[in-house]
Amino acid sequence: MTGIPNINDLSGSKASQGLSFAGDQSTKKLSKKLGEVNLKEKEQETHQLAAQFGLPYINLEKFPITQEALRKIDEEVVKELQVVCFYSTMEEIRLGVVDPGNEDVQKFLKDLEEKFHVEGSIYVISPKSLERVLKLYNTLPVIKAITKDIEINAEVLESVQVEVTDFRAFQTLLGKRKTSDLLTFILGAALKIDASDVHIEAEADQVVVRMRLDGILHDAAELNNDVYKQLISRIKLVSSLKININDQPQDGRFALKLSEGDVDVRVSTMPTVYGESIVMRILHQSRKGLSLDSLGLKGAAFDRLQTEISRPNGMIITTGPTGSGKTTTMYAIMQILNKPGVKIITLEDPVEYKMEGINQSQVDENRGYTFAKGLRSILRQDPDIAMVGEIRDLETAEIAIQAALTGHLILSTIHTNSGAAAIPRFLAIGAKPFLLAPALNCVIGQRLVRRICTSCQVEEKLTPDILKRIMEYLNKLPEKEKNKVDFNNLHFYKGQGCDKCHGFGYKGRVGIYEIYSIDEEIEKIILSGKISEYAIEDWAIGKGMTTMVQDGLLKALDKETSVEEIFRVID
Repeated sequence: MTGIPNINDLSGSKASQGLSFAGDQSTKKLSKKLGEVNLKEKEQETHQLAAQFGLPYINLEKFPITQEALRKIDEEVVKELQVVCFYSTMEEIRLGVVDPGNEDVQKFLKDLEEKFHVEGSIYVISPKSLERVLKLYNTLPVIKAITKDIEINAEVLESVQVEVTDFRAFQTLLGKRKTSDLLTFILGAALKIDASDVHIEAEADQVVVRMRLDGILHDAAELNNDVYKQLISRIKLVSSLKININDQPQDGRFALKLSEGDVDVRVSTMPTVYGESIVMRILHQSRKGLSLDSLGLKGAAFDRLQTEISRPNGMIITTGPTGSGKTTTMYAIMQILNKPGVKIITLEDPVEYKMEGINQSQVDENRGYTFAKGLRSILRQDPDIAMVGEIRDLETAEIAIQAALTGHLILSTIHTNSGAAAIPRFLAIGAKPFLLAPALNCVIGQRLVRRICTSCQVEEKLTPDILKRIMEYLNKLPEKEKNKVDFNNLHFYKGQGCDKCHGFGYKGRVGIYEIYSIDEEIEKIILSGKISEYAIEDWAIGKGMTTMVQDGLLKALDKETSVEEIFRVID
């Protein structure tokens, strides 16, 4: 007779294993039910929290959330603020938040409303809903930003720096490269020799590449006509210009991505007899250490300008032809004025250098954003100092003058050949003398001359005629500057040409200046309305102004530039 087995004897039997499995299943089901109850309780608690704040509640566990909605908020912000965007249209945006009492969430919503020009609303969600949305971020495809900017890596630059020692070596380098690499190597060579512009010009039988170095345009290389069209297409492509239009001028830009900082390249195309002429202007966006002293301002001119820029209002006008360094001088002044508690806004065409702590705006006349319209907007921003890239017309001049008279310091430029011609130029475009006179603080006339290369500098023997001409200028120096000159021991220098200056004898540029301040005497002359460039120059010299030629000759005596360079630029 078989007895009923003891429960303890069933532990190793199949029956006991079956009972154990059944028990595990029951435990799992029970745990699942408890978990569901827990979740329901959490959702109920969230629902109650929403009611306390008077906000709607939503469960996002199965809510369809689009990629567009997810992209409205970065994943890092979602984790930090515990806020998600679960619904988004052109007119509306809905946020889910775990903590509706977080004041940062309210501010964040307002920022989103302003950014996307929509109406926003807040819903309360549970931590479980937040967790589900965070998982959705892992499913977002990574979109690589499309850019036409050119990246020149260190290897390419190093290759150019090693191979390009002069223009002959540059010609050889281009001959070895594929057409697709030409633009990169042309720009790499321009950066190597510190060129300011690159010109690509089509001629009857060939294409010439020229580079402007220290203000002088040099033939750098020649290209075959068969690569010309491909090179032009490449430049237009990266500049966002229309490739199929070659009978109209076009303007564009692109950037060079370098490890030491971006370089902006402004592109201009123009149809010519044999094809299109391309000019690429190279603008380094970072100009650290820019100072008046490094530009070449010295002595009485430096002291006079320091006094004028310390005044709280008025106009400081810089004059000179295109490429004379006017904008750079204004940036150096702003570098001094850029202090905590001072608001500076600029209006430029284009923005040449980017400066921290200064609000820079770029005019776009094609869209109606002119200097005059921009200047009106600037003044509504309540700046202490405003820099206007150029005064071209009466409207801009009148707004700038009124701003100077109402407590603002205005920095600007005007195109004239000398500092003395600035006031007649203002009057010629229609500025009122009784407003211009009290608004002006000082006028700066300037040019840029090439510096002698210090590696190949030698003394220069000048002809008697040139020496006589030099003495006429030096004898008319203001007494303070004249006392610094040893007339019995005059020495002038030039550069012979070496590898460091690419055989030119010059490397870099320095400014030569003439600066005069406005006083009561000249104000009366301006108010008379009968004023000439020559009358102002005579008055300024009588007040102790050093002219540009005199300033240049003093720099020549200091071995900074040559006499030939001074007379090339001025006379």
